[in-house]
Amino acid sequence: MTEGKLLKRIAVNPRIMLGKPVIKGTRLTVEIIVEKIAYGESIEDIRKEYPFLKVDDIRAALLYAAKRLAHEEEYAA
Repeated sequence: MTEGKLLKRIAVNPRIMLGKPVIKGTRLTVEIIVEKIAYGESIEDIRKEYPFLKVDDIRAALLYAAKRLAHEEEYAA
């Protein structure tokens, strides 16, 4: 799947989850998915917990997070 098609799976709407990016059509945030991956859950683990998710939804969340971080400014500590 192309980058553009993956990113279309993410929605940002101020009326849904206070504007946090979510999987389109759900209230499941990108943040939750990325955090679960960080704690070692597999894609299949996440899909068992959220059976409405497709593998591409999870990939879209990871891609979205990576793209957002690529545009963050770095500050010296």
